Amino acid sequence: MTKPSDNPADPFKKALAEATKVMADDPELSVSYSVDPAGQTADTIRLPQVSRRMTREEVLLARGTADSFALRHKFHDAKTNARYLPQGQMAQDLYNAMETARIEAIGAEYMPGTAGNIDAKIGNEAMRKGYDQIKAPADAPLATAAGYLIRHLATGREMPPGAANVMELWRGFIEDSCGGTLENLQDMLSDQKAFAKFARQMISDLGYADQLGDDPDNIDDDQDDDAEEGGDDQDDEPDSTGQDDSEDDEDAGTPEQSQDDQQDASEAQVSMDDQADAEMGEETEMPDGEAPLEPPAPMPISEADPDYHVFTTEYDEEVLAEELAEPAELERLRSYLDQQLEPLKGAVSRLANKLQRRLQAQQNRSWEFDREEGILDAGRLARIVASPTTPLSFKVEKDTEFRDTVVTLLLDNSGSMRGRPISIAAICADVMARTLERCSVKVEILGFTTKAWKGGQSREEWLKAGREATPGRLNDLRHIVYKGADAPWRRTRPNLGLMMKEGLLKENIDGEALEWAHRRIANRHEQRKILMVISDGAPVDDSTLSVNPANYLEKHLRDVIAMVEKRKAVELVAIGIGHDVTRYYDRAVTITDVEQLAGAMTEQLASLFDSDPRKRARVLGMRKAG
Repeated sequence: MTKPSDNPADPFKKALAEATKVMADDPELSVSYSVDPAGQTADTIRLPQVSRRMTREEVLLARGTADSFALRHKFHDAKTNARYLPQGQMAQDLYNAMETARIEAIGAEYMPGTAGNIDAKIGNEAMRKGYDQIKAPADAPLATAAGYLIRHLATGREMPPGAANVMELWRGFIEDSCGGTLENLQDMLSDQKAFAKFARQMISDLGYADQLGDDPDNIDDDQDDDAEEGGDDQDDEPDSTGQDDSEDDEDAGTPEQSQDDQQDASEAQVSMDDQADAEMGEETEMPDGEAPLEPPAPMPISEADPDYHVFTTEYDEEVLAEELAEPAELERLRSYLDQQLEPLKGAVSRLANKLQRRLQAQQNRSWEFDREEGILDAGRLARIVASPTTPLSFKVEKDTEFRDTVVTLLLDNSGSMRGRPISIAAICADVMARTLERCSVKVEILGFTTKAWKGGQSREEWLKAGREATPGRLNDLRHIVYKGADAPWRRTRPNLGLMMKEGLLKENIDGEALEWAHRRIANRHEQRKILMVISDGAPVDDSTLSVNPANYLEKHLRDVIAMVEKRKAVELVAIGIGHDVTRYYDRAVTITDVEQLAGAMTEQLASLFDSDPRKRARVLGMRKAG
């Protein structure tokens, strides 16, 4: 007899799996749950993990993801999709985003209950990717916006806030470019082949016609013409077998097929004529002196180096630490971390107290008096007693300079940090966050690694695509948020235990991680921003370096550092553990023993808040410790 599960989420997961099979109309479909990113193959669907807590967000995300994949399994034909798939990357992104929107729109029509679930999934993805914070179209993905707009126009449903923000940023451009094409949207939804042609036309309207490749319908027409010419030649020669007569009889016996072929050909001709007329009309109607609207160039992967390439970002992820392990496992890993570092706690706590005393020493209150509003000034009440007509006096406390400050700690989560280095880095980050929070300084803790050794799914795609020369970065990034700047320390304390999880630490691609952390902190509202990087080596990813120049990742790291230090919006400081980072960063310290990390972090942070510029310069100019 099977022992019943004590996980309260199991009944929900089982019911959702069965519902997914029914919706996909495939009882043999395999449905599983994983902390890895959701995905789908021909006979398998992998859904986001649902923890024991079964929060509303987890349940809605799982249901929305399940509905989206089930609808794709039912209404999407891979062969038709591949037949009309464009060649260029940007065109492919647009094509795939619009096809996903078509599938979800059909599902909303036939099964209205799926619409709300998929809205929740879209909203979750949009918030996780920070779409609600984007202000300019250049920072928003055009393909994603096009998919959102197709779904919005097809269903009439409002998009979730983050998705709506991205959609509206590009909506004017898309509607101006594709207005005539969009009018036919509703007629195309139920026919994947017709919609594929519609999507290709939209891609052309948006200015990416050069990425479409050959029209598959034209290729088929050419092949048919060649076959007909060959048939005419054979008619001139008598066939002793009599097959020509029988074939003619068969052709005459299927008039429907002949009429369908003629209709398809005539429709194709009409479509081409309409397109030619439209192009001629645009040429004749355009006012003198005006240039056609140029499509925006695709955004480079890196702001620091436009020539830095990535083979694919499809498998990259930015993930919260709590999404990579169950709460019970996080608590267990945190307890293990505390046990490992019990001997160091006293020394680290003393350093933390030292940092706190140095910061609090600068928090001596100062006041502005005789203000019209604020806190009543009790010291001046005597004046009112002596002269009742004297107005009340108020005082306002001055803010210290470092109160409006945010600090980001970016930790190297590569395999070379395994063991004592990552343990000490985790506990030091934890103590620093707790200490700075007491002093009203917000702290964000981030980690960076890859999802796999030796390239992961990115490398598999590269191999399937024919091993393109110098493809750029060739691994799946995993950027982890252990503690958000606005999250209180007590709620995120267990998350740092995740660094003890077996198999988490893999490769390190420092340049993209630093650019990611810089982008996050630069978008914060605080006046002062400090970014501290803790690493034990240069960027290394075997998969990338085996097919690119040997300094490919290191050059990108240098370019990102140069960009951050040149902009000066963020104060950048680095600590290298057994690795000389002073050759990369202007403000850096290299420690030879991981035991020195707590002291180095304390001194560096304290010096950044020191009001004496000479002391600050002396510590920041330190190149080596110990």
